[in-house]
Amino acid sequence: MASLAGLWVLYQVLPMPMSDIAVYRAEGQAASAGGDLYGFTVTKWALPATYPPFAAVLFIPTTWLSLGTLKVVCVLVNAALLALLIQLSCKAAGLRKASFTAPALLATTALGLWLEPVFQTLVFGQVNLALTCLVLWDLSRPDGARFKGFATGIAAGIKLTPAIFGVYLLVTGRVKAAFTVLGGFLASALLGWLVLPDASIEYWTQRMFETGRVGKVWIVDNQSLQGLITRVLHQPEPGLLWAVPALLTAAAGLYTARRVYLRRGLDSWGVLCTAITALLVSPISWSHHWVWCVPLLVALAARTRRSPWRRALPAAVTLAFAARSMWIIPHTGDLDLHFAWWQQPFAAPYPLLGLALLAAVARWTRKPSGIPGAAAGRLPAPRAEQQLAGGARAV
Repeated sequence: MASLAGLWVLYQVLPMPMSDIAVYRAEGQAASAGGDLYGFTVTKWALPATYPPFAAVLFIPTTWLSLGTLKVVCVLVNAALLALLIQLSCKAAGLRKASFTAPALLATTALGLWLEPVFQTLVFGQVNLALTCLVLWDLSRPDGARFKGFATGIAAGIKLTPAIFGVYLLVTGRVKAAFTVLGGFLASALLGWLVLPDASIEYWTQRMFETGRVGKVWIVDNQSLQGLITRVLHQPEPGLLWAVPALLTAAAGLYTARRVYLRRGLDSWGVLCTAITALLVSPISWSHHWVWCVPLLVALAARTRRSPWRRALPAAVTLAFAARSMWIIPHTGDLDLHFAWWQQPFAAPYPLLGLALLAAVARWTRKPSGIPGAAAGRLPAPRAEQQLAGGARAV
């Protein structure tokens, strides 16, 4: 309550635009009224719809509330989703008891609201926390669980980037779950086509390729690999200078995710590596897309809790996600394209951190763990995580 009260006081001083929730509501209105889904713009920034038609169908209930009421509901729901994400992250990391301890859950939720990606999710009224919870819940279930992957496919039907988790399941040998992701995605696309056939044809043949509709790739808001490269090269359209590193990063990231699963039996770290890979190679990853920092911080805390000197690592990563360095450096107008070399790390903390993490995990998994069956991927991931968490379940 104190943390939410702090948000309310901040809102009185500096009102949150919550522009994205206005776009979602407009999408819901267009879907319910049969309007032109991709022809309107809303807010003073003239924002268009960028999600698939299936998402617009899901946004129809947002039209039942006034915009002011919807903003309040959005903040409260996102706060609850953050608590759920922390709980899911604790379970995935093997911190079973910690995930059910009310004081710890409330305290971490109160503090987590001020992490920059989470805070920006509240500021814009985004759906990132909901999608992250959906994917993490789905992929944390045991292999062989009924319809594992379907919820991830639904998430991909709302926002395309979760589709990469289907590739992760495929390269780790879980073919059935990978095809279930595809089935969930196709089901969402089919439902969108049944309700909005014209908009579906327009989106899947034209709009999904128009990355310019989403925003400018070179502004500091974009914490993807392309955003980093455009600002370093001072080129608003880097072309192959981005495409080639992105392809190499995608291959290396998925390879690292596969190896941490097969050699260490750590499915949760494989999911995290896949999520970071998606954030890096996506043409645009706004800073609020990096809410995957929540399960990342929990996973780091679980693995370093028994080594005092290693606790500096999650503390440093937490500081990186709370510092807001990209907003501190001057970036008005087109200053983003004219940063000096020493300003570049402050303008792109998340992609640099993501690349460093993938490199660290790749180095860590150079050799198998020595646990029987882990190298061949035969050890069930949850059991392996319990063994390798170093007693983290006792927390």
